[in-house]
Formats: sequence, C-alpha cells, structure tokens
Amino acid sequence: QVQLVESGGGLVQAGGSLRLSCAASGRTFSIYNMGWFRQAPGKEREFVAAINWKSGSASHAEFVKGRFTISRDNAKTTVYLQMNSLKPEDAAVYYCAEGLGRWTEATEYSFWGQGTQVTVSS
Repeated sequence: QVQLVESGGGLVQAGGSLRLSCAASGRTFSIYNMGWFRQAPGKEREFVAAINWKSGSASHAEFVKGRFTISRDNAKTTVYLQMNSLKPEDAAVYYCAEGLGRWTEATEYSFWGQGTQVTVSS
C-alpha cells in the first residue's frame, strides 16, 4: 500500500508562486511515475505534470509549460510542483498520484493523495 500526502496549497495573488509537495510512503517507488492532476469545480480532473522516480524524465501539460515545474527528491520520496506566474484559472484542488502507465491518463494511476486546495485571486 502507498500513502501520498500533499501539502503547500493556499491562497495566492495572480502572478504569485506556490510549491506543492507530495510525500510518498509505503514501499519502494523507483519504477513508478508520479503525477500531478488538478480538478476545478464543475470540471474534469486534468493532467498537470508527471515524473519518473528513477530516470527523472518529466512531462508537463501545455498550459503549464514555462510556469510549472515538477521535480523529485528520491531520498525524501517527495515530489514537488513549483508553480510560478499563477493565474486565476489555475485555481483547483491539486492531487498527486502514483502509477505505471501513460502518465497523462488519470486512469493509469493506482494511488492518490487527498488533494490540496490552490486558490488564486485576481
């Protein structure tokens, strides 16, 4: 069993920054992918970014490229999402997840955190 705990959400003004963290525990993670997804009220959950624990290869959704960066600290088994130049439309609950398949697909992830709220004021 894997436990994922997100933190770092909050209220920020447009143009500001936040760094989300996802602490993972429960077993060895090296072969897995870690993803960040978000869900705003009334909208479907959407892919934000993902990274492979072992290789560090990463992917970001087009709408966050140049603003958000995913990274990981293997020693701390923690994944981060640095979010800069935040926009009101970035407001959502952000979830981290662990999986093995296509990292843009939420259905490919087996374990999910509880989510952390990000609010961006205009």
